[in-house]
This record gives sequence, structure tokens and C-alpha cells, in this order.
Amino acid sequence: MNIIRMSGGLGNQMFQYALYLKLRSMGKEVKFDDINEYRGENTRPIVLAVFGVDYPKATWDEITAFTDGSMELRKRIRRNLFGRKAIEYEEKGFFDPQVLGFEDMYLKGAFQSEKYFEDIKDEVRSTYQFPELEELHLPQKHYNSTKGYLDRIEGCEAVALHMYRGDSRNNEELYDGICTEKYYEGAVRYIQERYPQAIFFIFSNEPKWVKGWVISLMKSQIEEGMSRQEIKNLENRFVMVETNSEYTGYLDMFLMSRCRHNIISNSSFSWWGAWLNENPGKLICAPSRWINGMEGDEVYTKGMTLLDENGNVKRTL
Repeated sequence: MNIIRMSGGLGNQMFQYALYLKLRSMGKEVKFDDINEYRGENTRPIVLAVFGVDYPKATWDEITAFTDGSMELRKRIRRNLFGRKAIEYEEKGFFDPQVLGFEDMYLKGAFQSEKYFEDIKDEVRSTYQFPELEELHLPQKHYNSTKGYLDRIEGCEAVALHMYRGDSRNNEELYDGICTEKYYEGAVRYIQERYPQAIFFIFSNEPKWVKGWVISLMKSQIEEGMSRQEIKNLENRFVMVETNSEYTGYLDMFLMSRCRHNIISNSSFSWWGAWLNENPGKLICAPSRWINGMEGDEVYTKGMTLLDENGNVKRTL
């Protein structure tokens, strides 16, 4: 039996569940440890239920047996004398083929690559189908807000722009200088050159900061001689999507997936928003580095356009 340690928010959970689907398709028995990462007061919610999925859960005895984490006195003494003898493996890089080869292992990692489930993409896509809004039984505030944004998105050349600001990332050195203001400005220009009437729906965990960025961006796009109406039209092309919290963030991913194009951050959340976008002609702009100090080609998917921290196009896959 393999046990996958669940961790992170919805995007990470989706990658880990996609790995579960892959391992199960290979005939392996797989369970989840959804305890260790979600025991504290400020932990993120497990939100996979929005897709109507369930998963087998490892018992605490199974988890402690694999991780050699028993608190029995004799086992604690043995660990102090001889060290921990855990049956566990931590993923190396973004795609680690060894992960797929184990029969009995406690697996730790993000598993943030389509390569893990490339041959069962149809199953993964059908698994991650959002219900109709009416089926979610949302509070009226969230229903009205989401329905309003959805109507606007479906009526225009909508672009989902995800600006993830690193307030919850533990090691800023890994992420610094990747999704810069210049990166986003370059991505906006790239799409505007191809779709001049594009409307950008902006999703962020720091809306106040983003509003200031939008004002600066619009000022840089205002040309001499523009009429008031033209300036107003420019302002209307940037829409800040607000309302949702950590517990209703899946609604943001739902709206991202319904846009025609996506500008993503180096975030599993916006990766999935773009991946679930079913527009066959979609443009996806992504940062050319995913994490500092690590090659990340396995994260990217066919058709993505990669831009560097200065907003320059590096390559299209």
C-alpha cells in the first residue's frame, strides 16, 4: 500500500489526487494521510469535495507504521538510539518517475506535473468538473457575485490574471523575482496585441496592492489625445474579482477556467485554472521560472508562452 501525504491548498490537493488516480490506474492500493498537515488551527481547508470526490484515508496506525512515528516508549528509545526507520520517500524535482514505482511507500511531495497523469488526462479532467452554481448551494452573497462575474466572463474575450503575492510562502528566496510587475505587464501586452478587446479579470490574495498596480498599468497605456470615453473603455478592461475567502476560493478557480485565456503565476492554483480552461484556442502566459534554483520544465504544458521577469517572451511550448 502507498500513502500520499496531502498538503497545501486546493491546487496542491488536486495534483496529489491526480497522482492517486494514476497510481490506482496502475493497480496499486493507495490511501491518503489527510491528518498531519491539517491538524493546526490555521491550516488550510481540504476542498476536494467540491468535485464530488472521496478518497480512502489511512488510519493513524497505518501512518505511524510507515513514518515510524509511534510515541510508545520503547519505540521512542529505539529511535533515539538507532534513528528513525521510516518507509517514506520525498519527491525529487517536479516530476520524479520513482514515485510511480513503489508498492509500499509513504509519499511526500507536490507532484506538480502533468507528466504524472498524462495518459489518464481524460479521467482527471472529468473528475475535476465543477458543478453548476445552483448545485453548490452557496450563500446568496457568493452566488450573486459569482454569477455576475460569470455572465461578464462569458460575454467577452475574458482573460484570467492570477497575481499571487507571497504572504504565505515560507521561503521567499525560492519565489523572489519571478512573477514581477514587469512579468504581468508583459503578459498583458502579449495578449492585448493579439486580442485588443480583451477584458482582464484579476484574481489575487492582495487586492489593495493589485488595484494600485492596475492604476499604474492603465496610466502607462493612456495615449496622448485619447478621449474620455476611450480612457473609460480602458478602465473597464480590468476587473478585480473579489468576495471569496480560502473556503470559497474554488469559485475563483471555477471562474478562471471559464475565461478564454489565462495569465498565471507560479502557483498550482492558477495552473489548474488554466489547465481546466477548455477553449481550444486559449493563450496561457506563464513565468519562465517556476522556482529559483530548480529546473521546472516538467511543470509547463504544451502551448504555454513563457515570459521572464522583465516581461519578455522567452519561448512558446
